[in-house]
Amino acid sequence: MDILRFITAGSVDDGKSTLIGRLLYDSKSIMIDQLEAIEKQTKNRDDGEIDLALLTDGLRAEREQGITIDVAYKYFSTPKRKFIIADAPGHIQYTRNMVTGASNSDLAIILVDARNGVVEQTRRHSIIASLLNIPHVVVAINKMDLVGYSEEVYNNIVADYKEVAKSLGLKDVIYIPISALNGDNIVDKSEQFSWYKGKSLLDILESVELADDINLTDARFPVQYVIRPQTEELHDYRGYAGKVISGIYKKGDKVLVQPAGLKSTISAIELAGKEVEEAFAPQSVILHLEDDIDISRGDLIVKEDNLPSVENELDVLICWMGSKPLKEGSKYLLQINSRVVKAVVKEIQYKLDVNSLKQEAAPEQAQLNDIIKATIKTASPIPYDSYKKLRVNGGAILIDETSNVTVGACMIQ
Repeated sequence: MDILRFITAGSVDDGKSTLIGRLLYDSKSIMIDQLEAIEKQTKNRDDGEIDLALLTDGLRAEREQGITIDVAYKYFSTPKRKFIIADAPGHIQYTRNMVTGASNSDLAIILVDARNGVVEQTRRHSIIASLLNIPHVVVAINKMDLVGYSEEVYNNIVADYKEVAKSLGLKDVIYIPISALNGDNIVDKSEQFSWYKGKSLLDILESVELADDINLTDARFPVQYVIRPQTEELHDYRGYAGKVISGIYKKGDKVLVQPAGLKSTISAIELAGKEVEEAFAPQSVILHLEDDIDISRGDLIVKEDNLPSVENELDVLICWMGSKPLKEGSKYLLQINSRVVKAVVKEIQYKLDVNSLKQEAAPEQAQLNDIIKATIKTASPIPYDSYKKLRVNGGAILIDETSNVTVGACMIQ
């Protein structure tokens, strides 16, 4: 069964917590003890309704007390698919948290309050979804019960958002009217929307195609571990373990080991302890090569006829997550997949306004939550693809050498 990772984004009071609570409640993904605890907490309410927002607000309260739960993750499943929800806070000062949650997401649900329409926060979240190349976007127009389930209000918001989507180049955008509080169009189609011909939110989440998002063209295999048992029965065994992050590898393929550029041929492929003729993303396998060449963790095995870029100077967009500012000349470790190299920030080119995508003058230093374009020089060459082309081989992180804390999320241009 495949897994859909999605993030929910919206302004404060757009109903994000209620939406997640409703999904978990109506899909019967809440433990009985959890449900009893929530019922106890809400028994004093006049209407007797369960406050579904409490399912996630416990974590949010912890976050507000300064405990470092950057992104709250919720897990649930239906007979058709497993789901991981990244619940990131919506405030502008938590931009880094949204970037963290969105970086591994296949889909973003962007909540819009039907009374307010498309606001600045909607644009900002859409910009981050666009920057991070999230393949699918669902625009959930919430609180439709407060505008009388009006088709006209819904159509006006859809028309406004289409302009935003067009300007940002968002490709797969689905629109849906909902009321998270009442459960309209969340798990089941609602009779309140006789004019809406689309699916319910859960139907959309269960049926969105993920296979199309896996790149099977550009073969990339970062080596995670070199296996050399050196026992009597496996005296000459040498295998390269890792995950095929994109593309397809077959026995007999001519390959190149980057960044050194060493050539060889795949002699065998092992999957779950058995030899197979081919492997494809996202399988974890062991590759064997015909030649006994120098390969170590962090090297990238690619096909001869489809090569990544190999450079030691990179243009990157950085979302700065460190409490200390980033300055030109600062030194860090840069990690892309399993490859870790020393790096220095050579130049800050400009700062990106996350509300408008406008380029602002280069600041002397980048502060927490800033998104900047910078040039980074690495101590040794990095094999990479641009983030827009191949997300799995174009995303990197900057690590503080002394504290080992991740301080920057990078999108290589």
